[in-house]
Amino acid sequence: MKRIVLFIIMMLMIASQVCAAEKDITSRDAKALLDSNKAVFLLDVRTQQEYSQGRLNGSVLIPIGELERRINEVPKDKTILVYCTVGGRSRSAATILAKRGYKDVFNMSDGIAGWYRNGFPVQR
Repeated sequence: MKRIVLFIIMMLMIASQVCAAEKDITSRDAKALLDSNKAVFLLDVRTQQEYSQGRLNGSVLIPIGELERRINEVPKDKTILVYCTVGGRSRSAATILAKRGYKDVFNMSDGIAGWYRNGFPVQR
């Protein structure tokens, strides 16, 4: 009986990790996601200075260093798209969110730099 319970617990832990996994997408895929789903929560994890130089329209700034403290500002019932300059900080942020139970988290792996290179609009 103990083995069955232990097996069930292990399977639930694995399933929760799979369901909470973040996904890397390119800026092109991110643009398509944003175009098809207006309810996406767009999270910018760069610094205030970077954000003021240019950002994606509709994004919310929560610098990576403040994310743990301000995590309640990120809705759990929406798709989350996280970005930074080139994808490193946003990857860390997406991992934090996934570990905290956020289910639908996307990391823009080429960041706002890739977004800009593709000619997509940037708000200044």
